[in-house]
Amino acid sequence: MTRLNPYISFRDQARPALEFYHSVFGGELDLDTFAAFDMGQDSRENDLIMHGQLETPAGFVLMAADTPSSMPYTPAAGVSISISGNDEAELERYWDALADGGTVGMPFETPPWGGRFGMLTDRFGIDWMVALNAS
Repeated sequence: MTRLNPYISFRDQARPALEFYHSVFGGELDLDTFAAFDMGQDSRENDLIMHGQLETPAGFVLMAADTPSSMPYTPAAGVSISISGNDEAELERYWDALADGGTVGMPFETPPWGGRFGMLTDRFGIDWMVALNAS
């Protein structure tokens, strides 16, 4: 089976971001550091995340890594991670957790097309859209 998986680049924030997403979505979190694969170019970055992966009970796979200081880094822009479904309570839990410490761009409310929809930027600068499908 082929899957499409969001892969987020951070600068020194992959570990706390993935731990936060783990607290939001649950599941299994695997974190590999640069030191674990002897890939660190700067010993101060040995404990940064070379590859992290969260697999959730809902089937989400979210990946992330730290960009070493020796490489150019541009924060995420122009892309949102979208979560949609029919379980209103589940989606509202995700929304509330992702919004904690973040910035709400559009509240999770009823839009003209029905259902519920909201947009936010989480505390790590990642844009999210949450949509409850209209019945």
